[in-house]
Amino acid sequence: MCLFLESISHSREYMIRKLGLLCCLLAVGIGLFAQDLRRYSFSSPHMGTTFRIVLYAEDSLQAATVARAAFFRIEELNEKLSDYLPDSELNRLSATAGSGEFVPVSEELWTVLLASRFYSRKSKGAFDVSIGPLSRLWRRAMRKAAFPEADKLEKARSLLGWKSIKLRKASQRVKLKKAGMKLDLGGIAKGYAVDEVFAILQEAGFKIALVDGGGDLLLGDPPPGKEGWTIEVPAYSFPEDEKKDLLVLNNCSVATSGDTYRYIELEGVRYSHIIDPRSGLGISKRRMLTVIASTGITADALASVFSIVGKEDEQRIRKKYKDASLKVRLIEWP
Repeated sequence: MCLFLESISHSREYMIRKLGLLCCLLAVGIGLFAQDLRRYSFSSPHMGTTFRIVLYAEDSLQAATVARAAFFRIEELNEKLSDYLPDSELNRLSATAGSGEFVPVSEELWTVLLASRFYSRKSKGAFDVSIGPLSRLWRRAMRKAAFPEADKLEKARSLLGWKSIKLRKASQRVKLKKAGMKLDLGGIAKGYAVDEVFAILQEAGFKIALVDGGGDLLLGDPPPGKEGWTIEVPAYSFPEDEKKDLLVLNNCSVATSGDTYRYIELEGVRYSHIIDPRSGLGISKRRMLTVIASTGITADALASVFSIVGKEDEQRIRKKYKDASLKVRLIEWP
């Protein structure tokens, strides 16, 4: 029941172990699997968004204990995977770019980089976590409402290249070949965090649970007396109206991607915050899509990929990707 503790880093293992042990004792002593379950909801700001945990437990102490451990885990992941925190493990790795050295990385960063390489290959470069120089350039452009300067855009593009991220499996080390490379895990890190939180809940015995990482969802067993969790997704009439479709789902992950709120209009063209690494530009075709998959990291990454690639590539990826639960709801307009 407490196996999730093994994946926590040693620096904070003692504190998490105490929380996990208390949660396990509560589950056994009170009888977690009895029928008298109540719904509890917790939220906390992390990774530039709000994470929400909904679970069913017999009392508030059970629920609060495991939620505390889960939020602590997200904060630990943020310190490793963030491109905003100056001293994050990710930024420390980026600082070694061009040094020619293979750098040892944590299990968490290794897992995400290994998955990122997989999605880069599947998408032929439409997914690329070396997009850091471009994403920083476009963030500045959106703040200033001005198109990036051509020379800066070309320089940022020259620093990209997922094939220049070298992974040495035997020693779990990473080398960034190009000097000036900067990694940005914005298209995959939240999905991974959702998976990690959900694993904590599951290992502690909370099978009826929902984790929401700013729109990246992972759903467990259905709530008592229900067929599943009722999830709102954009209706096919979007954006003419703001109606939502309701899906009833369980034991799957859901991620929605689009440019509804984060975009910039320059010279009559609407550029999304979602950047195509191949062109260096925010995508200008308007799409809203929902990906349903078996894990959060899959749904998050594929939502990014399918926002960028054309229909032909989308169909190719969906045929080759081995996930029986994979579904895509696509809304596209001129």
